[in-house]
Amino acid sequence: MPNEEQILVIPESVITKIGAIEGFESDVDRFLQPILSSDQLSFEPRGAMETDPSFKQLIPYVLLEWTDQDGTVKLFTYTRGGGGGEQRLHAKRSVGIGGHISREDAEGGADPYATGMHRELAEEIQLGSAYRETTEGLLYDPSNDVGKVHLGVVHRFVLESSDVKSNEADLAEGGFVSIDELKADFDRLETWSQLAITAIYHG
Repeated sequence: MPNEEQILVIPESVITKIGAIEGFESDVDRFLQPILSSDQLSFEPRGAMETDPSFKQLIPYVLLEWTDQDGTVKLFTYTRGGGGGEQRLHAKRSVGIGGHISREDAEGGADPYATGMHRELAEEIQLGSAYRETTEGLLYDPSNDVGKVHLGVVHRFVLESSDVKSNEADLAEGGFVSIDELKADFDRLETWSQLAITAIYHG
């Protein structure tokens, strides 16, 4: 397919030389900088990569956190629709916004990872709030076919206001939900959301 999307991937061998990741890995500096600066990063056809666990697709996974007037910490949460996105995740609740980094994100010498993360955010939501950003960890879930080919990078945006709106039908039922409510409805969350919430908002 000549027009197939080319997405950013890293060979699994590069990651395993640094160390093992399973579930949530909080040591961002140890893993992320060597991965993003590796000369082994490449853009490959998405179709082939979806079934090749020897490569990991790098996926920014952005959590939008807001604390209301009562001091309740909330995350922007949505239900994945059945549109053009990842069918295998259909109808699960998620607290992470993001997607693949495409070859187009590197045009003009741009940093493809940062460019792709902000492009995905702009496609999926309208973010009207100022925020403070931190990188919290990496996600790898080899327990299923989707998880085996993706490496998530968890970014937390701490927002000053709740000014967030969904752009896409794929982000149905979007809104802020308290951490306690999310934990009470844990089984409905996709695995990456469960891992991120458990690691970042434990207790």
